[in-house]
Order: sequence, then C-alpha cells, then structure tokens
Amino acid sequence: MYTSKISGLGSYVPENVVTNDDLSKIMDTNDAWIQERTGIKERRHIKKGDGNSTSIMGVKAAKIALERANLTSDDIELIIFATLSPDMYFPGGGVRVQEMMNMKTIPAIDVRNQCSGFVYAISVADQFIKTGMYKNVLVIGSENHSGGLDMTTRGRGVSVIFGDGAGAAVLTRSEEEGKGILSTHLHSEGAHAKELSLEGPSTEHWVPEIIAENPQENIPYYPYMNGQFVFKNAVVRFSEVINEGLQANNRTASDIDMLIPHQANLRISQFVQKQFKLSDDQVYNNIQKYGNTTAASIPIALTEAWEEGKIKDGDLVVLAAFGSGFTWGSAIIKW
Repeated sequence: MYTSKISGLGSYVPENVVTNDDLSKIMDTNDAWIQERTGIKERRHIKKGDGNSTSIMGVKAAKIALERANLTSDDIELIIFATLSPDMYFPGGGVRVQEMMNMKTIPAIDVRNQCSGFVYAISVADQFIKTGMYKNVLVIGSENHSGGLDMTTRGRGVSVIFGDGAGAAVLTRSEEEGKGILSTHLHSEGAHAKELSLEGPSTEHWVPEIIAENPQENIPYYPYMNGQFVFKNAVVRFSEVINEGLQANNRTASDIDMLIPHQANLRISQFVQKQFKLSDDQVYNNIQKYGNTTAASIPIALTEAWEEGKIKDGDLVVLAAFGSGFTWGSAIIKW
C-alpha cells in the first residue's frame, strides 16, 4: 500500500485587518473582553471590491502549494474543498477551483464538516492515495465568514471570533515507509448539532418564511453558538482524538514535535497544551491575528509553522480539530 505525504503548503488571507478596537466602534465590546475570552487580537475580513471570495482565496492558496510541490495544475487528479461558506448554495467550491485553475475534467469533492473540514478532507485524500487511485490530490480549506456574520451587539458572542482566509495542501503518493500521513481518526455526534449551527436559509426554512417571521432575536440566518457547552465538549474531544491517534501509532505525547490544533479559541488550545504537558514550542497558535477561520485554520497554521522552520524533516506532527456537528478528528503525520 502507498502512503501519502504533504508535498506543498500554501495560505492566503485578505489584506483588510479588523482589530478588536475596530469592532468596538460598531458593537458593544472592547479589546480586553475579546482577548480574555478568545485570545484574539485581530482578524482578516474580505473587503467589498477586493476581488476575493471563498473559492478565489482557495485558488490563491492552492497556487502557492502547487509551486512549492513543484507541480502544475495538470498534475492534480482530485480536488477536495472544505468550507462552510461556499460562494453560492450550489454548486460547491471544488468545481469553481477546477475552472479557475484551468484543470482537466478531474473530480471535485466538497466537504462540509466546518471546523473539522480540513482534517476530514485530508483523511479522504489519504484514502484515495493509499489505495493507488490518485497520485496528487489538492486539499483546500477556505472560508468567507465576514459575509454572513451579525456585526452588531446582538451577534458579538459569535462575530468577534471569526475571520476569513484559505489554506491548501498538496498530498502526493509516496512509497517511503514510516513517513507521511500515518493515520487519521474521525468522529461525529449529531445529538449536539444545534449547539453550534446556522439553521437558515435552508430547505427547511427558506427565505419567504424568514421574511414573514422577521424575528428580532436568534435570527436563523446568523450563526448560533452555545459557547460554554462547545468549550466543554471541545477540550474532551480534542484530548480523546489526539490520544487515539498516538495510541494507534504506538506513540505518546512526549513524541509530539508539533501540535497544530484547529484555531477555535486560544483558551481551548492552552487547555489541551497543558493536558499533554507540551511546551510553547510544541504547539502552534495564530488565532491571535486571524481569529477562527474554520476549515482554513489548520492549513493556514500548518503553512506558517512550516514557513517559520518550526516543522522539520522527521518531526511528528499532529493535527486536531473539533467543531460544529459536533465533528472532530486528528491526523498523525511523520514529516
């Protein structure tokens, strides 16, 4: 059986920086309140007219990843696109990337697993490569959150957290034993789906119904999050799925060279870091400057950690995510 390795990484974030002080001008919040609860100092938002969209940002990140993998668009045999914020209700972002990058009539799969989207997408790509079906797979995580947030005091509990951006990875077939993606581990618990959700517009609750109701609170076309409940579940599931991956490969926490957690909340990352007794050099966080970019958060952080020389050949790298669904997962990688 083949193994899959990450042969190229890339990321892109919009130029428009939105600080906590900027948000305090449009809603009842402040820098200290946001940092204390989330660790976030600023985030990037698409600015009208800057030419960006979820798919376009994905393409920008993908081009960097391809160049670093020494490949061209013609070498890619499958696109896997993870997002909760596609440019349109349908079709998904994968086919838009295929068209924008002038690729062949290759398949494109869209993954809708929100914060766990990139880990899920990596797992899907890994299976296709391991079975020998494809040699080079492009995996993208991209989000345009700012286009759908309630940027008022009513929505501040959610809106201060999220940012826009994209990350991409090229997975390539390898026959080198003991290196590359060693294993992936995926889970879900739909019983808590509504604790972190966006209910409409949807086929169950379409635009005319929303307009007729004209609700003043809990508007269904804005995201809802039960923050404390999500936090409590996240710290448990993060730990479980990381341990699951380590045990599957006969490793322990002391073997981790770099943990890249989904950038949901700096307090969650710090809690997990403490549980596994990892140093600051063993965990990479960038939520402070980008906020939570959902499916894009892990590939952006992974790209930056690699660019900064924090990931080296032979390192054991662990990716872990938890989010809406609830869904969660991990990937254990020998670099």
